[in-house]
Amino acid sequence: MPARNPLAPFLEPLERLALPYCITGSVAASVYGEPRLTADIDIVLLLRAEDIARLRTTFPEAEYYVPPPETLLIETSRSTRGMFNLIHHATQFKADVYLAARDPLHAWALEHRRRIDLEGAGTWIAPPEYVVLRKLEFLREGGQDKHVRDIRFILAATDLDLAFVEAEVSRLGLRVQWLQCAPDMQRNR
Repeated sequence: MPARNPLAPFLEPLERLALPYCITGSVAASVYGEPRLTADIDIVLLLRAEDIARLRTTFPEAEYYVPPPETLLIETSRSTRGMFNLIHHATQFKADVYLAARDPLHAWALEHRRRIDLEGAGTWIAPPEYVVLRKLEFLREGGQDKHVRDIRFILAATDLDLAFVEAEVSRLGLRVQWLQCAPDMQRNR
């Protein structure tokens, strides 16, 4: 009997929740570049205060760790960087949920997300440009070399809107990290 998709405990409820979301992070990097194992799933979710009860129903506490409603309310009210974790009890697989809120790059990702089949389940995935830009941010914040490797594989395997990426690299102050990952991209220096 084949092993169950470790992402399924999150993908199926996300589809039922019917709120705008996309998968990002190493799962998305594996889709666009080099496949690798991951210990969690990163999700961008457009969650408003009025959606909290529905989220908690869709991810029941008997099956998932879900933050208390008060914590979710605080996170949804943040102007930037709102996030929380979900943990599937049976598998101990974790989801890092980043709230779209007022982040223009999150909004862009949700607008340009792509529908794919991921191990037998239909799901929304962040566009490769978004994945690259977020990995550049993690790299700036002291991230690991895996981000450089992920970015290089995405650049080699996927067609990107490089004009958009370079404009965002400039806007976000990521030129040093961009040139570290893509040294031949020096045309806008």
